Amino acid sequence: MHRIVHGFARVMAMLGGLVLSATILVTVASILGGQTALGPIPGEEELVQAGMAFAIFAFLPLCQITAGHATVDIFTNWLTGRAFRLLRAATEALFAAVLVVIAVQLEEGMQARLRSGQTTFLLQFPVWWSYAASLVGAVAAAAVGVWTAAARAWELWTNHDLIETGDGAAE
Repeated sequence: MHRIVHGFARVMAMLGGLVLSATILVTVASILGGQTALGPIPGEEELVQAGMAFAIFAFLPLCQITAGHATVDIFTNWLTGRAFRLLRAATEALFAAVLVVIAVQLEEGMQARLRSGQTTFLLQFPVWWSYAASLVGAVAAAAVGVWTAAARAWELWTNHDLIETGDGAAE
């Protein structure tokens, strides 16, 4: 199961990378256009904001499953065995809860923008589109977060590593 969830997280990160690359290209094209008679790309900021929001949420699943979040090891290096597993399971459960709350709140925000009919200033595309794109990544992050929390709880219960590190070995 870990391989499937990890593969899904990698696909989301690749999609985020593609969107991030596209936003970079739009920014560069707008800057170069501003230096010529073509002029900057109208609504470039709106496109970059929408793309960046999706990209950030798309990277979260991979960060979650690989434990890529920032940690303060000075406080945890002395922990071993069950104490470390307990701390890891508790933090993963907290992360999962936060990711679920973020996804729920983002969905509520998207519904509000959908009902209001709000559009962007220059391009006039519906604002809810950006929320919907971000929601895809947020739901993916929440799902991976819940799975990771469950896996860490299983590790605590069985005292056996379930989640592998990037090199294929169990942590």
